[in-house]
Amino acid sequence: MKPRILEYYQTKVIPEFKEKFSLKNNFQVPKIEKIVINMGVGEAVADFKLLEQSMKELALITGQKPMLTKAKTAISNFKIRKGLPVGCKVTLRGANMYEFLDRLISVALPRIRDFRGIPGNSFDHHGNYSFGITEQSIFPEVDPDKVTRVQGMDVVIVFSSRSKDLNKELLRSFGMPFKE
Repeated sequence: MKPRILEYYQTKVIPEFKEKFSLKNNFQVPKIEKIVINMGVGEAVADFKLLEQSMKELALITGQKPMLTKAKTAISNFKIRKGLPVGCKVTLRGANMYEFLDRLISVALPRIRDFRGIPGNSFDHHGNYSFGITEQSIFPEVDPDKVTRVQGMDVVIVFSSRSKDLNKELLRSFGMPFKE
């Protein structure tokens, strides 16, 4: 079955964007290529079980097994040596990506305490959008009773277009709650 946001994108967003921005074909309409979710677990240097727990929670949230990330350089102040595991990440594409985006927009973000929207100016020079989530318990898949420690994550949405305005308008059409 096709994800709800993908269906909406193909039936409503593409014709709307072509008309509104006078684009000639469907390939000029921006699309989401991938979503990368990253958890940095600095305390994993002292206790590897914290990283294992974070990986389990990230797997629950995304429905995909996370990849272990290792330190690229040594940082003596934080007692980190090159090659030590310091986090995990998941790259979502296709149907999983659209399912995650749907759950993020419609379920998880409204569950944030005192939520007023996400910043609308977090686009990089490639047109990709990045934002941080402070705790993993906003996702309904994570049981709050089993959470041992609050763990944040970074979400990066990568687009096919380099235009920040078009990409922001695409996210807005999906229902992303931007702070204005």
